Amino acid sequence: MAVPKRKTSKARKNKRRASSYRLSRVTISSCPQCGEPKLPHRVCRSCGYYKKREVIEVE
Repeated sequence: MAVPKRKTSKARKNKRRASSYRLSRVTISSCPQCGEPKLPHRVCRSCGYYKKREVIEVE
């Protein structure tokens, strides 16, 4: 049976594990109303529109 010759260091162990915990990149779409960048499926903060309807009134 194969047995490790040396103890795996904390740094080596954490480097190996780090790839699975990496966060995915945030998707940013542009608002069709004003063109400002916004998160998908959310109300635009600059104009207050969502799906071509005004949801909130922005000053």
